[in-house]
Amino acid sequence: MNTLIHKSNTRGHADHGWLQTHYTFSFAGYYDPARVHFGTLRVLNDDVIAPGQGFGTHPHENMEIITIPLSGMVAHKDSMGNEGQIREGEVQVMSAGTGITHSEFNGSNDSELKLLQIWIFPREKGLQPRYGQLSVDDLRIKDQLFEVISPSKNGSGLWLNSDSWFFMGEFENDRQITYDLKKSGNGVYLFVIEGSIFTGDHNLESRDGIGISGIDQISIEIRGGTRLLIMEIPMSI
Repeated sequence: MNTLIHKSNTRGHADHGWLQTHYTFSFAGYYDPARVHFGTLRVLNDDVIAPGQGFGTHPHENMEIITIPLSGMVAHKDSMGNEGQIREGEVQVMSAGTGITHSEFNGSNDSELKLLQIWIFPREKGLQPRYGQLSVDDLRIKDQLFEVISPSKNGSGLWLNSDSWFFMGEFENDRQITYDLKKSGNGVYLFVIEGSIFTGDHNLESRDGIGISGIDQISIEIRGGTRLLIMEIPMSI
C-alpha cells in the first residue's frame, strides 16, 4: 500500500483579489515536483470567487473536467452551445476532447462562489467534446456514499472518458464504512470537504486529502457533520 497525505495547510495558494484558490497539485504559478498528479488525477483546485467575477473564455483539450459548486452558483458558457447555471448540489462534467472553449463566472453579484475544480487525464484522446450536468438530490442517501460519476453511460450519475468512479457522502452521524475498489490497479483519493475522517492510521480534517494505491479496499471512520468526496482513478496515465 502506498499513501500520500496532503494536509490543507500544505497546499499551494494564490491570491488574485477576485480569486482565492488552493492547489492540491501543481497548477499555474504553483509548482511542487512532488505534487504534479496522483495517477490520472491532475488537478484539484479549491476556489473562492468574488461576486460577479470569474474566468473569461479559455480553451481546454483532452481533459476530463469536473466542477462541484460547494456554495453559490456558476454561470457557464461554452463553445458546444451550453449556457446556464450550475448550483450547489449539482455536478458538471465536460469532456474537452478535441478542444473546447468556455467561461465560468460567479453568477451572483452579492455572494461568494465556492467550488472544486477537478481535472482527470482521459482514457482516450481526440474524442468529440461532451457536456453533462446533474442534481445529486435524487442520488443522495443519508449517511451513506452515493455514486455521482462512473465510466458507464448507463449509470445513475454522470460518466467520464476514464475508468474512474466518484462518490460523495454527507454524514450527519458517525459511521464506519468500507469502500471496495471497482477496478484492480486503481487508486483512491479522499478529499474531506468538511468535517473529519480516520483512515489508515491517519486523521484528516476539512480540506485534507489522502491518496492511496496498491489496495483493493479501504476502511473509513467518519464523524458526524462530514462531507466527503472519494475519487477512484487509474494510476497509469
